[in-house]
Amino acid sequence: MKRLLLHIVFWLFYLIQNILLIFLLNTTRIQISTGENLLLSIENSLVLLLPKLLFTYFILLVSLDRIIKGGFLSKWTSYSIIALIITLFFYRGLIVYFIDPVIYGWTLKSNPFFYALGFPVALMDIGFASGVAIAIKQIEQQLRRFKVEQLLITEKLETELKYLRNQTNPHFLFNTLNNIYALARKKSDDTADAVMRLSKLLRFMLYDASKPLISVEDEIRVLEDYIDLEKMRYGGKLTVSFVKEISNGQDLISPLLLLPFVENAFKHGASESRFLSYIQIDIKLNNGVLNFSVKNTKENNNKTNLDKNIGLNNVKRQLELLYKDYNMQVLNDESLFFISLTINLKSYAKNVLSNSRR
Repeated sequence: MKRLLLHIVFWLFYLIQNILLIFLLNTTRIQISTGENLLLSIENSLVLLLPKLLFTYFILLVSLDRIIKGGFLSKWTSYSIIALIITLFFYRGLIVYFIDPVIYGWTLKSNPFFYALGFPVALMDIGFASGVAIAIKQIEQQLRRFKVEQLLITEKLETELKYLRNQTNPHFLFNTLNNIYALARKKSDDTADAVMRLSKLLRFMLYDASKPLISVEDEIRVLEDYIDLEKMRYGGKLTVSFVKEISNGQDLISPLLLLPFVENAFKHGASESRFLSYIQIDIKLNNGVLNFSVKNTKENNNKTNLDKNIGLNNVKRQLELLYKDYNMQVLNDESLFFISLTINLKSYAKNVLSNSRR
């Protein structure tokens, strides 16, 4: 119904401008009153609208798509040319045998069928109407194709993001189970508490991590639970500092975005250290801008291979997909690993996960 209404509106606008054009043309060639001139212009435009409608809809509904698919040299191009020739003769016939004698009362001699300018004028008149209609349809199809392409891009990004998250979660689970295994091997009294904390983390990953966004407060709570779980394993050989300066804990962030940085500090810092090690975590949030940094000591002049680090590579790609305004810097020294991350949380790319929110 909406499409039909748009077609009617188009032809009404065209008819109005055509009536005005014929009205102005009549004032230069015949002496009649304004009211009679307007009536003649309306009748003239309505009669000549018929061949324009027939040719335009033959092109739009029958010929155009076939020409596009088959190429300009296809048989449908020939059919369209034949249809145009027939329309031109029909147009001239209406003028010579109906409009001039019936509407204007002129004789055939005043405007013969094969008048020198008759067919060029008819071609321009028909071509203008059908050309504008075809151009509008092509623009509409281009816009529709653009929307489809954008949807496909969004769906591709969404699929990639889900894959990255699904890849990160088992990575996190593998590291955490290793920690609990180490506690169990030591017959530590903390094993049961560690399993309980792991259960709490898994519950979060099952119910909350699938959401597009969670509060920064919830993200910090996950980090704290994970840190407590890791500290059970290392005991006094590890010192962890976690400083938080949060102006609004209800600001939203993509879930589990910060956890891989903390995981990396434990895995490539404390777990590979034979002596005392140190991890410093700082998180500041002010006016929607998050500043997050993780610093950990290392031993044995071990330079972390970032190219093979699944967690960091995944989170870097997630940042590229999710946030338009972020900056990540890495210092990979012989005895120190430092990551600094700044995210404008307001720059979250909502379109990436638009489908999953519906």
